[in-house]
Amino acid sequence: MQQQDKYRIALLSAFALGLHGFENLLPSPIPWLRLGLANIVTLITLLLYGMRPAVMVTLIRVMLASLIAGSFLGPAFILSLGGGIASTLIMGFALHIAPRLFSTMGLSIIGALFHNLAQLFLAYFLFIQRIEAILFITPVIILFGTLTGTVNGAVSALLMKNLIKYDQKIQNVNEIKQ
Repeated sequence: MQQQDKYRIALLSAFALGLHGFENLLPSPIPWLRLGLANIVTLITLLLYGMRPAVMVTLIRVMLASLIAGSFLGPAFILSLGGGIASTLIMGFALHIAPRLFSTMGLSIIGALFHNLAQLFLAYFLFIQRIEAILFITPVIILFGTLTGTVNGAVSALLMKNLIKYDQKIQNVNEIKQ
């Protein structure tokens, strides 16, 4: 991995960690439901740089956030890690298999769905082990995840559009200089 790639991953991880920290300041209707703002950075990383940097950004964000919050290796860490990795991998897989089939919003919704499913799976097998409780909470989590996935996808699409426009302006300036 080149030095420039390491700097890029570090910067994107810092952005994701900052969004994660900001999200912790926002009131939540239910304590364990989150907006998933840091996933915007993961999705943009996936679209711009590919699967490996996106997984690295997810791993760094989850690890550092849990260390800062004091939840490293606890239940919240396990659920966050499982959901983050599952969503990043499935978005990357969907993008690789059918790159033109899913929009940025579609990828975000798929990521949110698999994030929630992975967390429900882990919660059942590692912590709760009562299917009634999981079945009771599943519709709420899936609905909230779909809504936040849609909003995060819209924000990601807007950011991607502006990043592409900005990149084209830089290329035009460089061509004029030459």
